[in-house]
Amino acid sequence: MLMHQGIGLAAYNAMPIRRAVHAVYECCCSVPLAADLARGRPYESHDALFREADALLFGLSEDSIDSILQAYPDLGRRPGSRKSAAEQCAVFDERPEVMEQLNTACRRYQERFGFRFVMYVNGFCAQDVLAAITDRLLNDYETERKVVRNELARINRVRLERMLGPEGGYHNW
Repeated sequence: MLMHQGIGLAAYNAMPIRRAVHAVYECCCSVPLAADLARGRPYESHDALFREADALLFGLSEDSIDSILQAYPDLGRRPGSRKSAAEQCAVFDERPEVMEQLNTACRRYQERFGFRFVMYVNGFCAQDVLAAITDRLLNDYETERKVVRNELARINRVRLERMLGPEGGYHNW
């Protein structure tokens, strides 16, 4: 859960630099990206901020992407969770055997590529994610690195949208 939610673009643009970096870091798990995005303020629209976030993400080195990937938990687990596959079923509302297949596929993926599987999973069931892992295991390394950046951009966008709230802002009562 993000600490900064629905703050609005005007409030983000007006924040002190350290606070703005912190707010964006919660979304992207990258200090360099968050700092560059904060230094680029003010943004005239949500879309301008989203475009800059994408450009910065796609400009990061592979080492920086690896650092971001380390911040992501294993699929189906929350950070710090030591739950078994059966206990994790509530995350996807799936049967234990399906979750075990998902955990096995994630291990195979990490063995093949050397980094964790990352995917924007909201709205997908475990079978959908399992199919995506299976498909992505067919990618060569360079193709998969491009797919990972696209997934990270998608996740960042959703988190930035949540951080900012609606384009017109919330009406404070």
